[in-house]
Amino acid sequence: MKRVIALMTAILFVLGISVVSFAAETVKPATTATKAAEQKAAEKKVAEDKAAAEKKAAPAKVKMVKGEVTAVDAKAKTITVKGKKGDVVVAVDDKMMAGVKAGDKVAVKYTEADGKNIAKSVKKAEVKPVEVEKKAEPAKPAEKK
Repeated sequence: MKRVIALMTAILFVLGISVVSFAAETVKPATTATKAAEQKAAEKKVAEDKAAAEKKAAPAKVKMVKGEVTAVDAKAKTITVKGKKGDVVVAVDDKMMAGVKAGDKVAVKYTEADGKNIAKSVKKAEVKPVEVEKKAEPAKPAEKK
């Protein structure tokens, strides 16, 4: 009888250790997977926050183009300016577009956002009056004394 009790105790002991060991292996991968998912989510949030901070930290650079207006699209609210480096299409508001027509000389300050050029200001170039050269009057013959 002592042998049977010892044998039963040994079997229960081995069985108990196996159950505990099996439970630990089952819980570990779930915990590891959860930790990995949480870590990835935290890394993603940090990357998004960093990208947002960079966008806020770097204000849009104001660019300028001087040239002739080659096209005005009232429906799309854009003007096309032919500058030294080529044509630039700029989105403008109604107030800026009001006095601009094709052929006008303008200076446009704009920023680039989401792949579009957005006008900050549109100024017409001042037309300088053309000075007419006066023809020299023909010399009068010298008076005789």
